[in-house]
Amino acid sequence: MVNHNFSETEKFFKNYPINLAEVMKARKPVYRYLSPTPLIKYEGLSKLLSADIYVKHENHNITGSFKIRGGLNLLHHLKQKGIIDVITFSTGNHGLSVATAAMLHGIKATIVVPENSAESKIRKIKETSAKVIKAGKTFEEASRVVEEIVRKTQAYYVHPANEPLLINGVGTEFLEIFEELPDIDSVILPLGAGSEIAAAVTVLKALNPEVKIYAVQAENSPAAYLSWKAKKITKAKNETFAGGLATGKGYELPFSIYKDNLEDFILLSEDELYEGISLAAHYTQNLVEGAGGATIMAAIKLKEKLKNEKVVIQFSGCNATPEEILKAYNRKSFKCGFTSQ
Repeated sequence: MVNHNFSETEKFFKNYPINLAEVMKARKPVYRYLSPTPLIKYEGLSKLLSADIYVKHENHNITGSFKIRGGLNLLHHLKQKGIIDVITFSTGNHGLSVATAAMLHGIKATIVVPENSAESKIRKIKETSAKVIKAGKTFEEASRVVEEIVRKTQAYYVHPANEPLLINGVGTEFLEIFEELPDIDSVILPLGAGSEIAAAVTVLKALNPEVKIYAVQAENSPAAYLSWKAKKITKAKNETFAGGLATGKGYELPFSIYKDNLEDFILLSEDELYEGISLAAHYTQNLVEGAGGATIMAAIKLKEKLKNEKVVIQFSGCNATPEEILKAYNRKSFKCGFTSQ
């Protein structure tokens, strides 16, 4: 075992710089295991929205989510510092990212998940040989269990949002977008804990300050939206089915990056989130989860603002439960596409 002052090591990582240069450095540890994901223009969506609509397919990553980029970057650096044990809390995709990256780097991982977490997501985490602990009824209650365990162990606590190397790793996605579509006008992204929005701001605003960044969240879990509106960290109910949007408060580090850099922020009902899953299948033949399809519905709501632009909407992940998929695909839009009510 490598001896180190753990509090100093943690301080080093929590205060790591977040910037374009660090995102560019992150490409090496990320691309050791990943390939760039497709950026595809879809004519049906483009005609629907009177704009050039491109989808960034983060649902095609090895864990079915963008989050693996951050996990690979962070675990690479932890490995270099001699960290042998990590712990985090998650509703699914973040936990799967940390567990997978830990497996690839030979690091032990413990993932604390809320008691009501989908068994399909827990199964994927367990397939990496990570230890899974069910505790708490919500994202926030699970986090308190992690804090108790960390006080008793030497495990490095991987926070799902306040973690600079996660943000730098996720930023590689936006380098790919800009290199392929440098004249992009707007990007629409789901916002839960906020690492991805923070990464988008870090990369896109550095390369072209005129790029407009739109966020989308669930009406039933609006903490990030309320934080953005109030210009301060705010707590709120956390009741959405969409795990990628299911947080009950804003998080300090990503909030400090995105709070003054969003063009607009869209909230969606649970019904609209299911509609997004259905429309993703209809127009792109892709399986997505609630947060993944949210960007299509946000684009529909933003149609007038997006007209004639080059717009990237992101499919953040595909780890929906069988029940969510069946409910979404039972909608008329799965067969017929979007029709205004």
